[in-house]
Amino acid sequence: MDLTALFKISYGLYIVSSRKGEKFNGQIANAVMQVTSEPPKIAVCINKSNLTHEFIDYSKTFSISILSKDTPLTFIGQFGFKSGRDIDKFKDVNFEIGLSGAPIIKDYTVAFVECKVLDKFDVGTHSIFIGEVINCGIFNDNEVMTYSYYYEVKKGKASKNAPTFIKENNKKGDLL
Repeated sequence: MDLTALFKISYGLYIVSSRKGEKFNGQIANAVMQVTSEPPKIAVCINKSNLTHEFIDYSKTFSISILSKDTPLTFIGQFGFKSGRDIDKFKDVNFEIGLSGAPIIKDYTVAFVECKVLDKFDVGTHSIFIGEVINCGIFNDNEVMTYSYYYEVKKGKASKNAPTFIKENNKKGDLL
């Protein structure tokens, strides 16, 4: 079995953010999708050990910042390979507080979506949060970054907590 076939599933690259009290946190995510149109609902998949999961669970809100192709790896790394328990991920980042109270990243963002959580599903290491869209908008018409572009062109990697993480020695082995 060649697990790299999973890299061909079309994903985007996003920053999913939330808040707990006066503190903000956000993380890189690629498991984001619209699940209904009327009313519009979004599903996001977040690792239970991530601080963002704790914040979404607490506030029952999240925002999605849809990243552009020109987002540098250093910016992605700040939200994807560092913990909000150790650093302030929003330091020196251009953002605004949305209607939900969650932060919306403006740097390298094409569009944003804000949701209030309606439901949560346990899928083992991750939870899938279902959110109803309460606000969204477009910042520019730049091309969005796909996970394929991130992986193949930018040579980015999935963090160990990402739903798409595959151990290097297991790419053609058994499912993890």
